[in-house]
Amino acid sequence: MEFWNFMFVPTILFLVIVAPLWLIMHYRSVNRSSRGLSEDDRESVEHMLETVDKLTDRIIALESILDAEHPDWRAQTDRDSRHKE
Repeated sequence: MEFWNFMFVPTILFLVIVAPLWLIMHYRSVNRSSRGLSEDDRESVEHMLETVDKLTDRIIALESILDAEHPDWRAQTDRDSRHKE
């Protein structure tokens, strides 16, 4: 019984003071880390956006070439897609 009397006060102090502070600090750090992108993630997103811009320019160039050489290519692709359905 003496052991339980000895552990009663530290247990109560832990539950009342340490545990709530620990939980608050833990969820605060989780919230901060999930708030923004890391530097590596930002660089990766920037790289992807540059690639998307380049690919968009290429598609526009290809469509303009097709428009000049085969003016009705868009109608052909629309007919082909309707026949596949």
